[in-house]
Amino acid sequence: MKNAVIGNNKQKANLIVLGAVPRLLYLLQQETSSTELKTECAVVLGSLAMGTENNVKSLLDCHIIPALLQGLLSPDLKFIEACLRCLRTIFTSPVTPEELLYTDATVIPHLMALLSRSRYTQEYICQIFSHCCKGPDHQTILFNHGAVQNIAHLLTSPSYKVRMQALKCFSVLAFENPQVSMTLVNVLVDGELLPQIFVKMLQRDKPIEMQLTSAKCLTYMCRAGAIRTDDSCIVLKTLPCLVRMCSKERLLEERVEGAETLAYLIEPDVELQRIASITDHLIAMLADYFKYPSSVSAITDIKRLDHDLKHAHELRQAAFKLYASLGANDEDIRKKIIETENMMDRIVTGLSESSVKVRLAAVRCLHSLSRSVQQLRTSFQDHAVWKPLMKVLQNAPDEILVVASSMLCNLLLEFSPSKEPILESGAVELLCGLTQSENPALRVNGIWALMNMAFQAEQKIKADILRSLSTEQLFRLLSDSDMNVLMKTLGLLRNLLSTRPHIDKIMSTHGKQIMQAVTLILEGEHSIEVKEQTLCILANIADGTTAKELIMTNDDILQKIKYYMGHSHVKLQLAAMFCISNLIWNEEEGSQERQDKLRDMGIVDILHKLSQSADSNLCDKAKTALQQYLA
Repeated sequence: MKNAVIGNNKQKANLIVLGAVPRLLYLLQQETSSTELKTECAVVLGSLAMGTENNVKSLLDCHIIPALLQGLLSPDLKFIEACLRCLRTIFTSPVTPEELLYTDATVIPHLMALLSRSRYTQEYICQIFSHCCKGPDHQTILFNHGAVQNIAHLLTSPSYKVRMQALKCFSVLAFENPQVSMTLVNVLVDGELLPQIFVKMLQRDKPIEMQLTSAKCLTYMCRAGAIRTDDSCIVLKTLPCLVRMCSKERLLEERVEGAETLAYLIEPDVELQRIASITDHLIAMLADYFKYPSSVSAITDIKRLDHDLKHAHELRQAAFKLYASLGANDEDIRKKIIETENMMDRIVTGLSESSVKVRLAAVRCLHSLSRSVQQLRTSFQDHAVWKPLMKVLQNAPDEILVVASSMLCNLLLEFSPSKEPILESGAVELLCGLTQSENPALRVNGIWALMNMAFQAEQKIKADILRSLSTEQLFRLLSDSDMNVLMKTLGLLRNLLSTRPHIDKIMSTHGKQIMQAVTLILEGEHSIEVKEQTLCILANIADGTTAKELIMTNDDILQKIKYYMGHSHVKLQLAAMFCISNLIWNEEEGSQERQDKLRDMGIVDILHKLSQSADSNLCDKAKTALQQYLA
């Protein structure tokens, strides 16, 4: 059987259909079977698992994993290795659920104990761990069972395969895990610290796979806070190694992995972004990611060419990701990226690609570039980027919507020339729709974009926003559990209530509800920032001509303003002062009555007290207000 199925998928499928798997598993578990027989069974099962994904599914359906794990308790090393080899093949298949490794709590400690048996057990067990470690729960289980100590010394194993699998283990253990990363920094192997061993493994004379994986280990440790971003092992070793991986001499997979890892490394750090942008002409090098998937030398291999054409979209995705990271903070780098040949056209094309991953990466890249005021005014306008963006927003998955709507916020800033056409293309309805999303990030972006849209806008736009959003929804957002949604909604209200005619117009139709909302927020358990914004909205209302009366006739609100004038927080005192100043301003009709009413409430006494304040800003404002009484 073994000789019939090796390298022959058709024969493998035939044997499975004929029911060989349950029989082989039966013999494997029979106590009367000899060790040789059990080992042969494990080898045949391993060969069957090497076939198609359907083969693996058939093996899983027959409960092969518990049977093989049971086999690991045997004293015979050859049999253990055969079981591990088969387990390795099954666990590395995408159809196998990782959880199956963790169902029985005795399995992980037993595998740790088997690590010392032979170079084969080391290679297979490390490979199983690196494939089955998905997310923090798995990392914690492996870490608590001594993975770091047990695997560290394998990095100096004479076998390349063992070294490589151990390295892969560390990269998945350290990913986004501060606990593991902080431990790794201090681990000694043969008197050398782990980071130094990783640095040795990313030298140019090492195999590419090893260079890349050790660069990942150092990257993940750096992002988890265990290595500083200005450490020489990052700046002089890891970063240049990852840039090398982006060159067109490398294979497609290496270029993809190199660019994605580099994007992750430099994402939060502007200094690393600057260094990367001037290393080996990286920005120009990435432009090649859009041209030919295969390097010229590899084209002789037809199979390779076919493979690369099928995976060319991964290159584009990786390039967009890296451009997004490079341009996250620095204006000059953004300019360089946009001036790279046809860059804007490429991104715009990326927005309508069939692959969701490419679309997401293209939107991220655009979002990163849209943080530049200059680019918003020039390149974004020249390429009418808003058109494809509005199309992306029509029916995209949430992860794309979050980034695309974030970018729309930037395109709606008052100085952006795209603001007008976006408004005309039905953006108001679209954004109001986002504010009703289950996803808080989308609610924030929808309301944020509306806030930007309302800033210094004409009355018609403001009326459109209020009509589309509906007052019910506006007040629903004012009681949203997400603090960011609440802050942006207050920002929107503040922008709607600016310039006198607008304030009076909106308050004449929605005054009662707005005053109710303001009262509720000032009474609720909210942060200083929220209350400050709310008092600023009141100050805007107090600036209206007719709108003032809504405050003056509302004793409850006046008492609240008085209370906040004496608050312990200066920001709130200042905001309350603005309200008072706007109410008592002399040149305006009815100012005398308002001044008298506020004097009777004891406001003047508070002003006298505030004019002695240690805070110069508050002191000046109080003096200015008192002058209104004297004039």
